[in-house]
Amino acid sequence: MSTKYDAVVVGAGPNGLAAAITIARTGRSVIVYEAQESIGGGSRSMELTLPGFVHDVCSAIHPLGLSSTFFRSLPLEQYGLEWIHSPAPLAHPLDDGTVAMLERSIDATGATLGCDAQAYKKLMKPLAAHWDMISDAFFGPLRLQPLLHHPFALASFGLKAIRPARSLAESHFKEQQARALFAGMCGHWMLPLDQAISAAAGLALGSMGHAVGWPLPRGGSQHIMDAMGAYLRSLGGEIVTGAEVKSLDMLPAARAVLCDITPRQLLRIAGARLPSSYQHKLQRYRYGPGVFKLDLALDGPIPWRAAQCGRAATVHRGGTLPEIVASEAAVWRGEHPEKPFVLLAQQSLFDPTRAPEGKHTVWAYCHVPSGSTLDMSERIEAQIERFAPGFRDRILARHTLSAAQLEQYNTNYIGGDINGGVQDLWQLFTRPTIQVNPYTTPLDGLYLCSSSTPPGGGVHGLCGYYAATTALKKSLA
Repeated sequence: MSTKYDAVVVGAGPNGLAAAITIARTGRSVIVYEAQESIGGGSRSMELTLPGFVHDVCSAIHPLGLSSTFFRSLPLEQYGLEWIHSPAPLAHPLDDGTVAMLERSIDATGATLGCDAQAYKKLMKPLAAHWDMISDAFFGPLRLQPLLHHPFALASFGLKAIRPARSLAESHFKEQQARALFAGMCGHWMLPLDQAISAAAGLALGSMGHAVGWPLPRGGSQHIMDAMGAYLRSLGGEIVTGAEVKSLDMLPAARAVLCDITPRQLLRIAGARLPSSYQHKLQRYRYGPGVFKLDLALDGPIPWRAAQCGRAATVHRGGTLPEIVASEAAVWRGEHPEKPFVLLAQQSLFDPTRAPEGKHTVWAYCHVPSGSTLDMSERIEAQIERFAPGFRDRILARHTLSAAQLEQYNTNYIGGDINGGVQDLWQLFTRPTIQVNPYTTPLDGLYLCSSSTPPGGGVHGLCGYYAATTALKKSLA
């Protein structure tokens, strides 16, 4: 049978489009099928609350977007993408009225950390200075070449990253400001902070804050995907939306098929063709906790007690290191924390396209047990009110998504897991299974290119890029 396309991609999320772009840039023909009516995956924006209020449905702040070597290779600004940087990437308020700030400058960050200023500088300066080589080595499949080129710098990062977040914070810092700031950054990875490798997220996000910043896209995260889609079409690639792929038999003949889906969906659409031994490996793949998402339309900005919070697009509310440790541990025990660690973005302070004049948006979520149906909005709002008295009086409208509803919205979010599976020490470079090349499957020409492959979750396109690079070498040479 003749092939109409060189490659078919299933799923138009960041990784699916990255895979398609990588193949199309070589002059090969590619078509993308997306189940929903718009492209985007975890990077969509909608008017969820009231007309004129633009909310990011999932991802909102994008340090990985600017740090990604793949994204940096794309001319997305020519297709309408504009990055906005808030004066400070991150604020972390505490009950005593102080606030720890992640500033672009390491020295300025240290100035908010009291007696831990020098310890923070000693920890972060080498990592930020070598961030490009660190990200090249660790944000992708495990490869010997980059590790051998810069062994000392990479070993310095790796030996710290493999530690539990709580242990590293307590050994490096003496006061609650620095410990809380680090704990909040580590909390992004959705691991218990007493578990090995949970320190990696804090080191990576802190380094990126200094090296590239934590930007947001003007007009919403959808603009990242729209720019990628426009660039793909300029290369001759095709995109079909509203086309759910329920079986590989539905796809046109192609030399390579790349799937931006998790192992559970791969079993669903290709299970009958996969060897039973590989099916069993995919069935053992572990998914992590879910998230509860809350979007708010406000009648004014959040009235933070610590005014410095208004300088940051991202604000963490969870209090001290012990509080954040307890909150994340509760989730892994299957409990809903009374005082959840809350990640909040206030994009409209820096992007006026997000809300009508004088009004504002709030993007917030917390971690919950997998598949949770519990409404956590009251607990999230209480955590915001704790650091911003009078906040609730400014709420005009709410939109909520439980973990179970998030899976209904995007079938890749198993149980509400937005990372495509647990990213612990045992499932970081070996996702989805232990094999030399994690993007291949036993079927010739079938590849996995989702966040269930290295380097995992986030809007960076690297899973798609590395999978497409593999396909170009094996099936499209």
